[in-house]
Amino acid sequence: QVQLVESGGGLVQPGGSLRLSCAASGIIFSINIMGWYRQAPGKQRELVASISNGGSTNYADSVKGRFTVSRDNAKNTVYLQMNSLKTEDTAVYYCNAARFLGPVSSTNYWGQGTQVTVSS
Repeated sequence: QVQLVESGGGLVQPGGSLRLSCAASGIIFSINIMGWYRQAPGKQRELVASISNGGSTNYADSVKGRFTVSRDNAKNTVYLQMNSLKTEDTAVYYCNAARFLGPVSSTNYWGQGTQVTVSS
């Protein structure tokens, strides 16, 4: 079992910045990728950014150049630095950890979600 604890969400004005943190604990070996998803009301949950155990990153087109995902292996923590925030970034953000078991199988763990609201 993997436990993910998120922090850093809140209210920010357009153009502002927030940093989300996700601390992983439990049986965390063999986790291949950690990432951040978000879900706004009435919308599908979407991948925002991910980082592999080797440090490779992937970003949604909508956040490229504005968001940065990073990890601190010593702290078992993944971060999402969000800059130049827009109102459309408003969503509940979820930390995710995935352990791939094969080409079509994986075990996923989720954080509790943290609200990010971008508004004037």
